[in-house]
Amino acid sequence: MSHTNKKYWYPYVSPYDPCKPITVKSYPTPPQLYMGFQPPNLAQFETPKQALFHGTLWPALYSKYDKRGDET
Repeated sequence: MSHTNKKYWYPYVSPYDPCKPITVKSYPTPPQLYMGFQPPNLAQFETPKQALFHGTLWPALYSKYDKRGDET
Protein backbone atom coordinates (compact mmCIF):
# COMPACT_ATOMS: atom_id res chain seq x y z
CA MET A 1 0.00 0.00 0.00
CA SER A 2 1.48 3.33 -1.00
CA HIS A 3 1.05 6.49 1.01
CA THR A 4 1.81 10.17 0.78
CA ASN A 5 2.62 12.50 3.63
CA LYS A 6 0.21 15.10 2.23
CA LYS A 7 -3.54 14.57 2.45
CA TYR A 8 -6.25 16.59 0.72
CA TRP A 9 -9.78 17.58 1.61
CA TYR A 10 -12.48 19.50 -0.22
CA PRO A 11 -14.36 21.99 1.99
CA TYR A 12 -17.95 22.95 1.33
CA VAL A 13 -18.27 25.98 -0.94
CA SER A 14 -21.42 28.00 -0.39
CA PRO A 15 -23.03 29.61 -3.43
CA TYR A 16 -23.61 32.70 -1.23
CA ASP A 17 -20.02 33.12 -0.06
CA PRO A 18 -18.77 36.56 -1.14
CA CYS A 19 -15.12 35.46 -1.07
CA LYS A 20 -13.29 33.46 -3.71
CA PRO A 21 -13.64 29.82 -2.61
CA ILE A 22 -10.74 27.57 -1.74
CA THR A 23 -11.82 24.31 -3.31
CA VAL A 24 -8.94 22.07 -2.18
CA LYS A 25 -6.96 22.20 1.06
CA SER A 26 -4.08 20.02 2.15
CA TYR A 27 -2.36 19.05 5.37
CA PRO A 28 0.79 17.08 6.20
CA THR A 29 0.79 13.80 8.10
CA PRO A 30 3.78 12.53 10.10
CA PRO A 31 5.76 9.52 8.85
CA GLN A 32 5.21 7.49 12.04
CA LEU A 33 1.56 7.03 11.07
CA TYR A 34 2.73 4.65 8.35
CA MET A 35 5.10 2.59 10.51
CA GLY A 36 3.36 -0.26 12.27
CA PHE A 37 6.13 -0.31 14.89
CA GLN A 38 9.56 1.22 15.36
CA PRO A 39 12.10 -1.24 13.98
CA PRO A 40 15.06 -2.18 16.19
CA ASN A 41 18.40 -0.50 15.42
CA LEU A 42 16.77 2.38 13.54
CA ALA A 43 19.47 4.82 12.37
CA GLN A 44 19.91 7.93 14.53
CA PHE A 45 21.21 11.40 13.76
CA GLU A 46 24.98 11.64 14.27
CA THR A 47 24.99 14.45 16.82
CA PRO A 48 22.58 15.65 19.51
CA LYS A 49 22.56 19.06 17.79
CA GLN A 50 21.21 17.52 14.57
CA ALA A 51 18.52 15.64 16.50
CA LEU A 52 17.46 18.82 18.32
CA PHE A 53 17.37 20.76 15.06
CA HIS A 54 15.12 18.15 13.43
CA GLY A 55 12.99 17.53 16.53
CA THR A 56 13.49 13.77 16.50
CA LEU A 57 16.27 11.30 17.18
CA TRP A 58 15.61 9.26 14.02
CA PRO A 59 15.87 10.58 10.43
CA ALA A 60 13.15 8.13 9.32
CA LEU A 61 10.65 9.97 11.54
CA TYR A 62 11.59 13.46 10.37
CA SER A 63 9.17 15.28 8.12
CA LYS A 64 9.91 18.73 6.73
CA TYR A 65 7.15 21.24 7.45
CA ASP A 66 5.74 22.98 4.39
CA LYS A 67 5.55 26.71 5.17
CA ARG A 68 3.31 27.61 2.23
CA GLY A 69 0.13 27.11 4.22
CA ASP A 70 -2.67 24.69 3.59
CA GLU A 71 -3.75 25.87 0.13
CA THR A 72 -2.50 23.81 -2.79
